Amino acid sequence: MDSYQILGYSASLVAGIIMGLIGGGGSILTVPILVYLLAYNPVIATAYSLFVVGTTSTIGAIQSLRRGLVDYRAAIIFALPSIIGVYLTRKYLVPALPDVMFTVSGFKVSSDIFIMLVFAIVILFTSISMIVKKAKSIDDNKHELNYNIFTVIILGLVTGVISGFVGAGGGFLNIPVLVFFIRLPMKKAIGTSLFIISIKSLIGFLGDIEHIDIDWSFLLQFTLFSIMGILIGIYLSKFLDGKKLKKGFGFFTLIMGAYIILKELF
Repeated sequence: MDSYQILGYSASLVAGIIMGLIGGGGSILTVPILVYLLAYNPVIATAYSLFVVGTTSTIGAIQSLRRGLVDYRAAIIFALPSIIGVYLTRKYLVPALPDVMFTVSGFKVSSDIFIMLVFAIVILFTSISMIVKKAKSIDDNKHELNYNIFTVIILGLVTGVISGFVGAGGGFLNIPVLVFFIRLPMKKAIGTSLFIISIKSLIGFLGDIEHIDIDWSFLLQFTLFSIMGILIGIYLSKFLDGKKLKKGFGFFTLIMGAYIILKELF
């Protein structure tokens, strides 16, 4: 094991700890770790990220199921189109990307650069959602669910495509849909989102198996460190204020998103 692998596994552990502390953000760190520390190309990195995020999210999803914080009807309505979107994106759209997407003033934007730029844009939106103060969540005992099936199906499909393209779980996209379109209480929205992320990320990863040579030994080891991290993070969350940490992490990801854009373009 060389120094870069040790650094990569250590970073995976840290990513898991952050995910355990703030309830998300795993893919935001996983993809840059794989691309910039371990030199994987973005297609493989986003595929591996789906597996890592899906596996680690399963831990949170199991806890949410035990506590009754998963709305099964909302999960089914939203998850099915999202799963279809992420699977088709990984199986057909990503492999079909041309080597050069387009050229601007003589600068060739390759598919790898394009994926990282889209990933950076997603990071920027995620960071803003962490920094900006959220609207008051719906009261657990005084709300009426609103299953706007057509709208939720369309949004589920869109979030699935985005998740599949950048290898992200899409929690920052899932939760607003569950809160504002289905009107789930925040705690139940988070639990339902984790349940959706765990399923759609792993199924999305299945779309990669046919066209990517997967290093299972590395991937399982990397995932194991992430799982250890999330367990540590869940324990530490009992003593640390996750909301304050989330805002700080938001500023960190804002800087990281800007860095990725600058690095890929210049």
